[in-house]
Amino acid sequence: MTENRGQTQAQPHPDGFHAVLTPHRSLGPKGFLVLMGALAAASFAAGMVFLLMGAWPVFGFFGLDVALVYLAFRLNYRSGRLYETIDLTQARFLLTCVHPSGRTEKYDCNPYWARVQLTERPDGRTVLSVVERGRELVFGRFLNDEERRDLAAALGQALLDARGGVRI
Repeated sequence: MTENRGQTQAQPHPDGFHAVLTPHRSLGPKGFLVLMGALAAASFAAGMVFLLMGAWPVFGFFGLDVALVYLAFRLNYRSGRLYETIDLTQARFLLTCVHPSGRTEKYDCNPYWARVQLTERPDGRTVLSVVERGRELVFGRFLNDEERRDLAAALGQALLDARGGVRI
């Protein structure tokens, strides 16, 4: 399964299954520069109108709004550094979550005991998790519902293949 929006890249490997899950960001770096440039130019022009009218304090507030929008986008891009990897072989199921801060969490289990669980809520939303011997780990929270369904199907099939076709 290859997702064209860059959020889920999963591929069968000769020795297993590998997937990288990343949050979707609709505005790329070039678009961000264009947006910030247009916003800064519009704020500067509006601020100059007020400055020429004698309302000079307003000019500073037009710069402040640009700075706040810039900060909001930078925080959003920082959270976009989150990613999860799934590595599955016959001997090991490893789910790694790398947080924006760089902190890494790993969930390691035996693929013979693991199963993928996709829970459908009454409102149509889904929750994707892996369950093994009473432990449950939710992952792919930043994916949309359709991507979770696709990943659950692909990962469920990969687990089945890793177990040699044995269902649990």
